[in-house]
Amino acid sequence: MTIEPGFRLRPPPEPLPEGDPLLVGRIRTEIVADGPMTFARFMELALYDPQGGYYRSGEARPGREGDFLTAPETDPIFGHTLARALAEMWQALGRPDPFTLREFGAGAGTLALAILEGLRADDAGLLGALRYEPVELGEPRLAELGSRLAAAGFRAVLAPRRPPEEGTGARIVGCILANEFLDALPVHRVEQHGGRLAELYVDWEERGPDAPRPDRTSLVAATADAATPGPAVAEPAPSAGGRFVERPGPPSTPALAARLAAEGVVLAEGQRAEICLGIDRWIDEVAGALARGFVLVIDYGHPAPDLYGPERRSGTLRAYVRHTVGADPFVRVGRQDLTAHVDITAVTAGGERAGLSVLGVTTQAEFLVGTGVGELLASVQGDPSTTFARYLQLRASLTRMLDPSATGGFRVVVLGRDVPPDTSLRGLSFRLRR
Repeated sequence: MTIEPGFRLRPPPEPLPEGDPLLVGRIRTEIVADGPMTFARFMELALYDPQGGYYRSGEARPGREGDFLTAPETDPIFGHTLARALAEMWQALGRPDPFTLREFGAGAGTLALAILEGLRADDAGLLGALRYEPVELGEPRLAELGSRLAAAGFRAVLAPRRPPEEGTGARIVGCILANEFLDALPVHRVEQHGGRLAELYVDWEERGPDAPRPDRTSLVAATADAATPGPAVAEPAPSAGGRFVERPGPPSTPALAARLAAEGVVLAEGQRAEICLGIDRWIDEVAGALARGFVLVIDYGHPAPDLYGPERRSGTLRAYVRHTVGADPFVRVGRQDLTAHVDITAVTAGGERAGLSVLGVTTQAEFLVGTGVGELLASVQGDPSTTFARYLQLRASLTRMLDPSATGGFRVVVLGRDVPPDTSLRGLSFRLRR
């Protein structure tokens, strides 16, 4: 998950949390046993470890009381607008029953609840055909989500996802939704030196917290000799008994260089970047599960030429905790979110390789306005029950959703399988004035 660039909040009133010592210990044990791990493996453990991973915790993550604020938590109008887009998709497919909405990263159901309430308010017919399949880690979160939907009167639409091994029942007709999900997939970290690509591995250094930090050195020697990884190249915060450090070495897989080559990307000398190979696996998964319908991706990202452009020489990896932004992934392990901007080129290319068609790529602002968020705003304004305070709050939230320098700059990608060739979604046809 992400917070838009330039967003500022007051310092938190309480000290930021420490890392999970048990998780740190498990990661350290793996490194000691197997050697330095890729950053993708470290990020996988930090976010998804069953016992201590950030997203495995029962604590609030998105939301005003959590660590970051996504569009669904900003205001329900975001979900109401997506409900109209889903109704369009349903109509385009010939009003199938059931129409399955499979949401990745469903969380506590904030977005799902807003979508369902929007469908109920619009009374467009889709609600009676809808089956909602949340994809979320851990039974506690799914239980919380189910309770929220049931309390709002939507128990009947909840359909727990069936595993692929159960056969054709797992293939759906409908829409697969991923809102701010791909940016939390594990990434490999790389750096370019002497015209060669090096990967940055995570190692453990058994040193006291008061020991001097290592100097940053060139990666050239490390990439030239795969048998002798170079010294630490980062300055992570120390912890009792030792600390995580970065060490350069040869790429763990040729797929890293192949991804950049396929996208025509050549990193600048000394440039650091993140590569998410997990995008390809996720695309293959959703494409294999979709018999007919749409894939809707909303996330902070860029086409490859922009993502790996010279203005991002340090990469895009960020850490989020209590609405503050940091650049050190090695502190507060298991207690802070880690995220990197999404390679939109990889999403569209992966979709095409998996047999999906690219129906359109736009921004969140253009997609929302085209789908009718302005009509919803006018409806709220014209409702006699709307208080002045509610209207001002809605306007402020909507401004943030549409601001190109805020979440309005998020990318929206729509992929399709076996959809009518004349399908035209309103959100893909609108262009804001520049």
